[in-house]
Amino acid sequence: MITGSSDALLLQLHNAALSDMHTSRPKKLERALAYQAEDLSPEAEELATEDALRGALEKARSTDPLVELWRRKLTEWDFAPHATWSTSPERTEMRRSDVYALLGLTHETRKLLDDLIPVSKTEAPVVISDEFTPWYTPQSQQGRPWYWPSYRTYLEQKGWDSAAIAGLDVATDAVVERLANPTQATAYQSKGLVVGYVQSGKTANFSGVIAKAVDAGYRLIIVLGGTLNMLRAQTQRRLDMELVGRENILRGASEFESDYSDDPAWSQGRFVTFGSLPSALGAFDIVRLTTRDDDYKSLLQGITALEFEKREPALPLYDQQNLHRSSARLMVVKKNKTVLGKLVKDLKKIKTPLAEIPVLIIDDESDEASVNTSNLAKPDSERTAINQKISELLRMLPRSQYVGYTATPFANVFIDPSDAEDIFPKDFIVSLPRPEGYMGARDFHDLDSPVPDEDRTVANSNELAHVRNITVDDEGGEDEVCLQRAMDMFVLTAAMKLYREDRGGLGDRYFQHHTMLIHESVRTNVHRELLGKVSQMWWNAGYMGPRGHERLRELFESDIAPVSAVRADGYAVPPSYDDLSRYVGPAVTRIGGDDNPIIVVNGDKDIETGEADFDKRSIWKMLIGGQKLARGFTVEGLTISYFRRRAGNASTLMQMGRWFGFREGYRDLVRLFLGRAETVGAKEIDLYTAFEAICLDEENFRTELKQYATMVDGKPQVTPAQVPPLVSQHLPWLKPTSPNKMYNARLVELHSPGQWQEPTAYPTKAVDLRHNTQLWTPLLEALPPAVTSLAYHFPPEKGRAAVTHRFDACVGLIASAEFLDIVSELRWGAPSQFAPNLAYLKEITRAASQGVDEWSLIAPQHSRRGQRLVLGTDERAFAWFARERRRYPLFGAISEPKHRAVPLRIAGSLADSGDLATENLVAPRRGVVIVYPVVEEKHRSAIPDDGRLAPDKVVMAFSFVAPASARRDDGRVLRFTTVDSAKEGQAIIDAP
Repeated sequence: MITGSSDALLLQLHNAALSDMHTSRPKKLERALAYQAEDLSPEAEELATEDALRGALEKARSTDPLVELWRRKLTEWDFAPHATWSTSPERTEMRRSDVYALLGLTHETRKLLDDLIPVSKTEAPVVISDEFTPWYTPQSQQGRPWYWPSYRTYLEQKGWDSAAIAGLDVATDAVVERLANPTQATAYQSKGLVVGYVQSGKTANFSGVIAKAVDAGYRLIIVLGGTLNMLRAQTQRRLDMELVGRENILRGASEFESDYSDDPAWSQGRFVTFGSLPSALGAFDIVRLTTRDDDYKSLLQGITALEFEKREPALPLYDQQNLHRSSARLMVVKKNKTVLGKLVKDLKKIKTPLAEIPVLIIDDESDEASVNTSNLAKPDSERTAINQKISELLRMLPRSQYVGYTATPFANVFIDPSDAEDIFPKDFIVSLPRPEGYMGARDFHDLDSPVPDEDRTVANSNELAHVRNITVDDEGGEDEVCLQRAMDMFVLTAAMKLYREDRGGLGDRYFQHHTMLIHESVRTNVHRELLGKVSQMWWNAGYMGPRGHERLRELFESDIAPVSAVRADGYAVPPSYDDLSRYVGPAVTRIGGDDNPIIVVNGDKDIETGEADFDKRSIWKMLIGGQKLARGFTVEGLTISYFRRRAGNASTLMQMGRWFGFREGYRDLVRLFLGRAETVGAKEIDLYTAFEAICLDEENFRTELKQYATMVDGKPQVTPAQVPPLVSQHLPWLKPTSPNKMYNARLVELHSPGQWQEPTAYPTKAVDLRHNTQLWTPLLEALPPAVTSLAYHFPPEKGRAAVTHRFDACVGLIASAEFLDIVSELRWGAPSQFAPNLAYLKEITRAASQGVDEWSLIAPQHSRRGQRLVLGTDERAFAWFARERRRYPLFGAISEPKHRAVPLRIAGSLADSGDLATENLVAPRRGVVIVYPVVEEKHRSAIPDDGRLAPDKVVMAFSFVAPASARRDDGRVLRFTTVDSAKEGQAIIDAP
């Protein structure tokens, strides 16, 4: 029987046994425990059994140290990529079963562990990569890791769970293993891109990459930390606190001489500590060449700080005898021409041959400033300033590796891959999974929601829960009522946070920061006007009096109460405003008690009212700003956003979404006040629609990457150079990035078994429209006249009730060869868009197996009479649909969400629909074609009462879903033709 006094010994045994398996496969547990118990005590030998473990697990809680120990180890094995000891996929019950078998555990122990530590389903990163030679293996790391284990321990102490740490371990491995081996004799320069989400923890990823890279032998780390001092300083502090550590910062100086002596986290002991300089403990030091307050400066006294010591002078620095005994150098440098120029100048002066130094360049926000925007094909053109300096660094340092980090990757993937001195990610693109607890663009929109508009509530609609409109007057100014309401919401949510702190349920946490962001312009004169207006509104708001309480009560009852009732996720919600009102006064005091409720962040010393340094103090303020708050910089505690600023491309606008991030304890309180429909020049700008379009563009890009990341015959389907065609655009006025870079690849064939495909590049010429209408009309006329009601029943899911998508349609069948004949003759406004689909349709129509035999033809009909067109000569009337071209000649979405589930079910992509009429259409090797007669706005007034519109005024649009079984044996889903600027006029064909 295990007693309380035995728990510590049992934990010691298991810690030792599992630690011995750190870089190897799982081994027989009882044998490993017995080995560890040999030199301890008789009691230890009694505890070195599976029975003792089982007895401890039977009474254990999920937070007990023994369970935490096993959670870390099992999660590590669950996530291990390319494990030689298991053929099962990562993060599956099958992989966990393989682990248990190797450990030799009984069924009873396995069940206890599964109950306490279920298999994590966290997504792995998606990797698009060129082929590389593996070098970063457990064997190569044995005995050397120092900074990565330290960083991992720091994250555990910070509260990261095992699954999150294991996910970071896998994601950082995916980057480091694709860098060049720092000890190899032949220099190779790897270039890659890591794609995260806005404010989603990219810094944690590159901190982990730096930790593993210095452990592996990289000795000069250059972090390009954005274009602003505040962002550079924020990145420097994060790396110093979590990775570099106190001893490397002080280097023998006193605590009070540190550049962090005024930082509360320094005095509170929250900076990593090793107990002594790592070099005194058998490891190596990190020497900082920049500090929190100082960017890179020209080095004095003979550039000694950049000189690398060699234990064996006759051998190159990258030789293992020198490399692992040399200190690493770290600098966090602003992307500034002058600063980078100083670094380039100093590097040219040092004695250590530059060709011997393994260098890692991390480029944070790599789509900003780093990308060359000059057309080098023009005579006398030069690179833009920052790009030129980065190119110079890469040229000077042949062993340098470049890894860009961004949430908006489009500018990076459109770089010319033949420009050897540029930063195109020729070796890899890693798409990081969406982190647990992250609140991103999708959480403010109802993308692909199966809930009809009329049935949406704050419980099932993200828009209704979190988004509030800013009303714009006739002169383009905002309604002050909206701004006052946003400020009232800021005060009300502040009171809610204090209420939650008082009621408990937050653990050891409290709300250190509470902020509101007002972002209307980058111009300082606008900020000056806003400061005056918001200040006046604050002091006239009457929050302590009956008038203010009346407004807050109405806002609580109409907004906070209904949303938090269904979205509070277990956090405390006051039953009435009366229960909350006593927290309003303290909230107002925390915000404006120093007579300064507003911080202006724009660099204008005349109107800046304070410093937004979230590291030095608790901030409960309204922030007014522009460019400084638009990219990279994290606004802590952001709860209310009031946003009206426009941008011309998706990358810039997405980076302004400071409301994205982690909102633990107050997710239900987050509100976004956003400018909606507004006419600017000749076009209507709707910011909410713009962010929705960006979200769709981004998710499409990630989905495409994920689909094409699967290896075929051990080789990648897609290399980074072939990624640009995967980028889409959903709004005509919102380009992904500079369009003149979208040129270097062409898609040849796109396999899409069981996937919705929706061509949009329909012709504009009357003769072509007439031709297409005449091709489709006989098929429509042949459909049975009876209208069929089709439905798909979505079962209830977490946070969503059961939903039914139902619509009426005319339904028939067409042979596969007949459908191919029609689509082969169709005319297009941009033929290249449909060509990859057509190549696939030809292949599956002619395939003896895994092809298509026939297609269900579905013509959706409106439930009410009206919007009817008479097509052909049989007096048959069909529903028509109003759609517009968003990017000439492309339409936006053609189909309606309610029409998609039934075809996907018929093609075999969804489970049983629960609808008899739909199930009767399901058959093997059957695809679905959905036809939409479209009338553009310019022709709608020409529709006569009898519905007879000229065929050259109708766009016969369609979507299709190929059978889910119609896939290639080799798994390949696409083929590309790549146009390379280095081989002008030639195409490199990737043949099947």
